[in-house]
Amino acid sequence: MLSNYGAFTSMQIEDGGVRGLDLHLERLEQEALELFGVAVPEGRLRERMRSALNGRTGRCSLRVQLFLQTVTLRSPDAQGEPSVLVVATDPATPLCDPLRLQTQAYAREAAHLKHAGTFGLTRARRAAAMTGFDDALFIGSDGLVSEGSIWNIGFVEDGRIVWPVARMLAGTGQGLIERGLDSVGLDSERRPIDRAALADFRQAFICNSATPVCPVGNIDGRSLDVDPALIDRLQAAWAANAPQPI
Repeated sequence: MLSNYGAFTSMQIEDGGVRGLDLHLERLEQEALELFGVAVPEGRLRERMRSALNGRTGRCSLRVQLFLQTVTLRSPDAQGEPSVLVVATDPATPLCDPLRLQTQAYAREAAHLKHAGTFGLTRARRAAAMTGFDDALFIGSDGLVSEGSIWNIGFVEDGRIVWPVARMLAGTGQGLIERGLDSVGLDSERRPIDRAALADFRQAFICNSATPVCPVGNIDGRSLDVDPALIDRLQAAWAANAPQPI
């Protein structure tokens, strides 16, 4: 577990259920197969999650991490069903105030995985904070806007949501919003967005499992518009997904 060759997913518990639990379970299966060659049975994952909750009611955060003790730098090719570490903590506080983002040239290694190697993104977020920003927005070596430190970003163009196409993580928060857009009369598209194209957007927001929607108020010192009514509609799209029981 300490080698950081591992992967995880984090979710918010609401009275024993999780919005988008299927997305989290699918993520854990894909991570296990790619990193260890063997998936953890869904029943075992659910049992471990229920055990970690230990009768807790209401809201809390749950992190499910996969690791394999036999994988080391000296034996990197070991395969097998990974161990499962589940940690329950107090619920995460959603972000709500408009964020000030600093673009940074950075891309997570194996960006399609939510893996345990978080040094680079933590360093990027720290660098942004030390220069007066709230967080970092990553731009890869291909020049494309991808994701933030622990969230996805969406842009707004003529009332349509535009998601970046780049090497990045498919976030569960983004997935929940996508599922609920029809219910609030919005649609979306995916397309590559480079640094220059950022100037074409007047509105943006971020999302992850702990923050359904938070507006972006500034990117690299350029102010963006914040439309509370649109944020409410995106929040409603996310909330259209009922919690799934564990």
